[in-house]
Amino acid sequence: MRIVHLSDLHLGFRQFQRQTPAGINQREADVALAFARAIDKLIALAPDVILIGGDVFHTVRPTNTAILHAFRQFARLVDALPDTQIVVIAGNHDMPRSTETICILRLFEQGFTARARPGASGEALPALPIHVADREARRIHFPHLDLSVLAVPDLPPGTVELAPDPAVKYNVLLLHGEVQGALPHADGADRAALQIPLTDVTRVGWDYVALGHYHVYKRIADHVYYSGSLEYTSTNPWGELAEEKAAKLPGKGMIERDLATGKQTFHPLPPSRAVLDLTPIEGRGMSAADIDAAIQAAIARIATGIDGKIVRLVAKNVPRHIARDLDHKALRDLQKRALHFHLDMRRPEMVRRESSGAPGRRPSLAETLRDALHARVVSAGVERDALVALGLRYLDAAELSEPTRDFPGTDG
Repeated sequence: MRIVHLSDLHLGFRQFQRQTPAGINQREADVALAFARAIDKLIALAPDVILIGGDVFHTVRPTNTAILHAFRQFARLVDALPDTQIVVIAGNHDMPRSTETICILRLFEQGFTARARPGASGEALPALPIHVADREARRIHFPHLDLSVLAVPDLPPGTVELAPDPAVKYNVLLLHGEVQGALPHADGADRAALQIPLTDVTRVGWDYVALGHYHVYKRIADHVYYSGSLEYTSTNPWGELAEEKAAKLPGKGMIERDLATGKQTFHPLPPSRAVLDLTPIEGRGMSAADIDAAIQAAIARIATGIDGKIVRLVAKNVPRHIARDLDHKALRDLQKRALHFHLDMRRPEMVRRESSGAPGRRPSLAETLRDALHARVVSAGVERDALVALGLRYLDAAELSEPTRDFPGTDG
């Protein structure tokens, strides 16, 4: 009895101010392509059950283009695999903040009418046989498979009893959220309160636990896994790259699991677009001309070139006055060639010496801002990580005399 587990599609994700010839944000098109390729792979694998662990869309109210693309791809999957069961849960990006708002994922279960006009053509879309859990958990039974799936959307930990069904042969838990100790840098007191206890997902009785929310494939226990996302859609793709490299992962993909034998395979999917994090430049003691030359040398080492790629290059210990004197015309040329070129300039760390005690490191302005944004109360619907990233980006731009649009690392 084979299942396939994938998660965090983030359809409708937009980033960088570049468009396709059809007028679609280029990153949105990349994410759509990644999902279409995932559907191709699912059809080739033809499992008994497909589990999707949340964040199908990047926003609660995605565009008609994103909705229609998702519907067409799911319809293609259902047509090709009519006997395969599909279970989808809502992630934090899918879950409406208001109880009066209907989750967009219900459209896949109920279908569109011609009056709904999801696209320019206004075509009628039929209901799809997809099981969706959004507002509350659902225990879905598949008697012909002797299988029970407890589908739990993004709900506060402790609100659902995560217990298997003893009356069936196979029990699967499909869950969106952060498992205790699973994510890096998850030691803050406020985040700890929102973490799913490890004992809840490792308890006896689960044949497999399919997790969504974390964008990197990760093993939590022998039968508990995050499948990761299909594309680099988090606020920190560079962190994802580093974690994938450390774990020797080939990139993004999906998990195939045989519940009878426990055999598991991670199926990598080809990237829609290359995302590169280049070897950092150590700028201490270098002139602006030296750093310009080091940047060009780093770009020259990319065998397939920079064109169309998403690239970050960190330059450490570069004083503000040196950063101002860089060849910004050459940097703008790199930005034009790449889909996105981020020159991450990092000033030297400041060290204070006090009259008593050992010398200590004084927090930089960026660190002070980061800590302040992490500590402040944010309004409902505001993603803290995105807020922090935006604040740091504005700080980077403000520290240079060049206008924001000319500074590497901005979105436009």
